[in-house]
Amino acid sequence: MSELIKIAVDAMGGDNSPKKIIDGIILNNQTNKNIFYKIFGNKTQIEQCIANKIENNYFEIIHTDNFVKSTDSPLEGAKRGKDTSMWLAIESVKNKETDIIISAGNTGALLIISKLNLKMIENIDKPALSALWPNKKGMSVVLDLGANIECSSKNLIDFSIMGASLYKSLYPNDDPNVALLNIGSEELKGNETIKETYQLLNEKNSQKGFNFSGYIEGNQLMNGDVNVIIADGFTGNVALKTAEGTAGFITGELKKAMTGNLIGKISSFLNMSNLNKFKKRLDPRLYNGAIFIGLDSPVVKSHGGTDYVGFSNSIDVCYKIVKGDLISKIKENI
Repeated sequence: MSELIKIAVDAMGGDNSPKKIIDGIILNNQTNKNIFYKIFGNKTQIEQCIANKIENNYFEIIHTDNFVKSTDSPLEGAKRGKDTSMWLAIESVKNKETDIIISAGNTGALLIISKLNLKMIENIDKPALSALWPNKKGMSVVLDLGANIECSSKNLIDFSIMGASLYKSLYPNDDPNVALLNIGSEELKGNETIKETYQLLNEKNSQKGFNFSGYIEGNQLMNGDVNVIIADGFTGNVALKTAEGTAGFITGELKKAMTGNLIGKISSFLNMSNLNKFKKRLDPRLYNGAIFIGLDSPVVKSHGGTDYVGFSNSIDVCYKIVKGDLISKIKENI
């Protein structure tokens, strides 16, 4: 089994776990036979969910009664001890027993426990939370999405390098095109930190392994002209929640318009194919899987409220990160 990518799975995190976690693994295993799962959690519950739906040579279950609760504060989650499913999964990456860890559990606890167990990549000061966003031309990597409220220019430059490395790992045939999220596109706009970052990235554009395109405003995020978008954690998190809310609003209003009366229902029926394409494009499950980037081992966070399809998609992200050799790329570029 040495040729298989090994993923450590915290099976007890998120809503409806471990069932949705195991169902996601089963779904992914149907199309990808190159992954071995080291599953941490309640063995009895996990075995009931698997029920011979996946061959034994693709997984191993490590039993633990203890797990981090969604209601725990980050510190409470860490204090639950070293026998929780989350801690043991992260520890397996630390000990090189697995290549990457994924959890749908408590985000704050995952970050704290990861930082307690895993070292930072040399010359990186802070880890960032990054994720994939759809745009008109494909996908974008966006970071930081909330791990660091305040950032220095060095932090933002590090995020640029890490984000570009992540994009190249996920999409090896495309070139990273980086921009700073700002309140305007003019060079003099923004606070002192972002203006300093702009100057430094502009001076060292050719040395960083990516193209720097300057500033990008919030209304341009989905245009696809850039594919790596950099912000401090406060700004990035606000942008993320705004985008999620807008997508939900548009989908909900369209559904009401198409089902509210007879004409709408007829129109909906006639345009079923296009509506399904539109719905799929905005389906958050397709973009599930945020990455704590900056640690010397990759950590992936699945949304706690997603279903098994979303979790399966986050497994795809894990697979691409390992196959793309993300950590080595960051170390080379930093």
